[in-house]
Amino acid sequence: MPETEIVADEAPGIVDIVIEDDRWVDADLLGMSERAAQAVGDWLDIRDFQVVVMGCDDARIAGLNAEFRGKPKPTNVLSWPAVEFDERLPGAHPHLPEIEELGDIAISYDTCWREAEAQGKPFADHATHLLVHAMLHLAGYDHIDDQDAETMEDAERSILGRLGIADPYLEQET
Repeated sequence: MPETEIVADEAPGIVDIVIEDDRWVDADLLGMSERAAQAVGDWLDIRDFQVVVMGCDDARIAGLNAEFRGKPKPTNVLSWPAVEFDERLPGAHPHLPEIEELGDIAISYDTCWREAEAQGKPFADHATHLLVHAMLHLAGYDHIDDQDAETMEDAERSILGRLGIADPYLEQET
């Protein structure tokens, strides 16, 4: 597939989009990424940051997952923060240093589509949730232990609520 690059400037933040799977063009990855970056930037109260989002398929993300995580299988989203974060107490919010580049994200159309269908969610809502999730990883959030997971999920709920997207965790629990 030919690689298409689309660049959009939105405040707060700049989202650079790399399209490796043309289905992401029709799905409006650019719009979803801009909305997610705007909402995450507003929630974190940060401005002038850059995020690179690559829209790909399962084959590409499986290769990346194997290379960077040692897991040779597809996943929904991967993220690579531009900085390493200091350790913090479990459940504490990370301290985001003054940086311009948050990092990079890869998101698989195939896995996102399957998950949205299986969960009965609109594709755009699910993909936007995954982009918000990944952007929070770029800002130092994680879900390694229960307290950190709760902090991160609360952040996601708050951000997604501002976007009019239903609580993705509540829907999974019912």
